[in-house]
Amino acid sequence: MTEKDELVERLESGELRLYELEEVADPSVAADARRSFIESQAGVSLETIGSFDFSADKAQRNIENLIGGIQVPLGVAGPIDINGSYAEGSYHLPLSTTEGALVASVNRGCSVINAAGGSTVRIFKAGMTRAPVYRVEDAAAAERFITWVDDNESEIREVAESTTNHGELIGIDPYVVGDNVFLRFTYDTKDAMGMNMVTVATRAAVDHIESSTDATLIALSGNLCTDKKPAAINAIEGRGYTVSADVIIPHDVVEERLKVPPEVLAEVNTRKNHIGSAKAGSYGFNAQAANVIAAMFLATGQDEAQVVEGSNTITTVDPRDDGLYVSVTLASLEVGTVGGGTHLATQREALELIGLHGGGDPPGSHAKALAEVIAGATLAGELSLLGALGSRHLAEAHERLGR
Repeated sequence: MTEKDELVERLESGELRLYELEEVADPSVAADARRSFIESQAGVSLETIGSFDFSADKAQRNIENLIGGIQVPLGVAGPIDINGSYAEGSYHLPLSTTEGALVASVNRGCSVINAAGGSTVRIFKAGMTRAPVYRVEDAAAAERFITWVDDNESEIREVAESTTNHGELIGIDPYVVGDNVFLRFTYDTKDAMGMNMVTVATRAAVDHIESSTDATLIALSGNLCTDKKPAAINAIEGRGYTVSADVIIPHDVVEERLKVPPEVLAEVNTRKNHIGSAKAGSYGFNAQAANVIAAMFLATGQDEAQVVEGSNTITTVDPRDDGLYVSVTLASLEVGTVGGGTHLATQREALELIGLHGGGDPPGSHAKALAEVIAGATLAGELSLLGALGSRHLAEAHERLGR
């Protein structure tokens, strides 16, 4: 009897539970045994799911009860010319998606941007947040509590930063609702996206604060962070990176490549992305930012749920005498080039394709460059989709490429 078969028998007898397999077997054998057990229980074959290339041992950092891997098609668009503060040059864009026409759309947008001399990209804010909530006695106690935090911020910073080799506490912003006090901690997490880093650092800080004040900690996260939920605070104050990408496209390039007059493209953007989004109560005033961001997140090992914050994007289009000005501003783009899923084999290769895997020199430069590249890719996607809508070619493209 093989080790795997023995483990399956122990699972069937109830001697072992699914989550206990790695305690008694190599992670790869544990995954095989767990998959075989699930196959027998569900009466299905998971042969393809069991054919994965990443290390089961390394994957323990990213998932529990591993049984295999899901494959999503990966395409490449570009290259796209980026003129950023951290990303400077020509970049291929790895895009992982099941939506036909998306890669072709981004590719067309890249060609328009390149014909206009590339996209200028800049980061305006950077910082990952965690916001615990405390209970206090009343409004007066809330005022005393906030004053204490302000007076002792350097001490709190020392406690928080003692938990990390790289993270830096940038600031603490208080918000009061009755007897609730939220402290929104903001950190520079260098090349990591940083959610784990800031959670551990903030836990140390809040324990110190609670032991030094009369406030009672209710939750380490009070949802004012805000992580993985639509939230105005991220759209306004930012989270991760607030980054803008823009381009001025000569009028003849707009008509030749997007098949639409500049004024029409501007009107589509105003009526669709601005008026339509406002009427819908949307936090995203864009055409398809989440499409591009999700595809690059999957390709490069980012936390895919944070596409929610990434789609806090505003697209602007302004006809000018020297060309059509188009921009995207991503208020809360949360990315990293170390940690999370960036170490998995395929995601690592995708980051290497962009030239941005691992820590940068200086620290943080790779993550910022990745944010700039994704912003440029988002701009390309917006240009192409607005052009397709303005020229009424959207349905035709999906019929031809969407399959």
